[in-house]
Amino acid sequence: MARTVAQWAEFVGGTVALKDQNDVATVEIKGAATPEMAGPTDVAFLQDPRSIHRLLRCRAGVLLVRPQDAELPEAQNFRQIVVADPQTAFVKILADVRPVRMPARGIDRTAVIHPTATIGDDCYIGSGVSIGEGAVIGRGCDIYPGVVIGAGCQLGEQVTIYPNAVLYADCLLDDRVMIHANAVIGADGFGYRFTEGRFEKIPQLGWVHLHRDVEIGAGAAVDRGAIGPTVVGAGTKIDNMVQIAHNCQLGRHNAIAAQVGMAGSSSTGDYVRMAGQVGVADHVHMNTGCTLGAKAGVHKDIPAGETWIGIPAMPEADQKRLLFSTRRVPQIRDDLKALQSQVEELKAALLALLPASRAA
Repeated sequence: MARTVAQWAEFVGGTVALKDQNDVATVEIKGAATPEMAGPTDVAFLQDPRSIHRLLRCRAGVLLVRPQDAELPEAQNFRQIVVADPQTAFVKILADVRPVRMPARGIDRTAVIHPTATIGDDCYIGSGVSIGEGAVIGRGCDIYPGVVIGAGCQLGEQVTIYPNAVLYADCLLDDRVMIHANAVIGADGFGYRFTEGRFEKIPQLGWVHLHRDVEIGAGAAVDRGAIGPTVVGAGTKIDNMVQIAHNCQLGRHNAIAAQVGMAGSSSTGDYVRMAGQVGVADHVHMNTGCTLGAKAGVHKDIPAGETWIGIPAMPEADQKRLLFSTRRVPQIRDDLKALQSQVEELKAALLALLPASRAA
């Protein structure tokens, strides 16, 4: 909805800059956009001076700024709403002008629900959904078209599962878990024994437990444990196309970027961060607060709070030192060749001097 600058300032608990008092009651702002895309009827934000370059081509009608940034020359070109945290204020405005589309409550007539399944109040069950024997769906859940929920699954309240995601039997999802499209939760772990010249499957009889506020990205997979559960701790966010193998134990509030692969029985503490395409070997533990850079190949435990990068992963400072040394190899090779030439010249000169020396 459209509001004046003054009304938006009140909405986010901010104040209008003194220089902008003349028109704050008349100028209407009805959208929110990045500084690069904002137009005269949009609000944009400046989080800190490090992103000041983003204002060079900005045409926003009003700018959210911190008190300490309001006097920056680049920021002075805009109407200003001064707030303690511009990004938080921007998100609040964005949610108001662009509300999330919520599906209507009720069960679609094409959904296939086993008679023993339990559906809580105020749920949305979309077309073609399949809910298995003994499954429990908590209050206020959104189950989008094509979702399959296996027998014995238990969903807490306000769980959201987007189209075509699959929950194998006996998965446990706590309150406010979000599963994006085409994710697979509870598939068999990759467990085999090689015997008598062939692979023999090891039964995967555990389950998956996603704690409250976990989010699983599109196309991601979290495999069931072989005996006990594969666990993802509260608040952990897993990006698209991530593989969490059987028996993994993830802590709370981890952030795992796209295409990470965690092998069986690996584990994390709380607040661990993994950048894209990190690969983690089996039975490795990443301790609380550690960070892994993109494409890191993790083959041993990572100490708490440390940042490791590279293949194989090692402490950031060590890996950078190794990288810089490697980059110098061509120059070192050229220098070595030059030294070898100088040595040969000196040897030749010395040999030329020896007869004269002996004669003297």
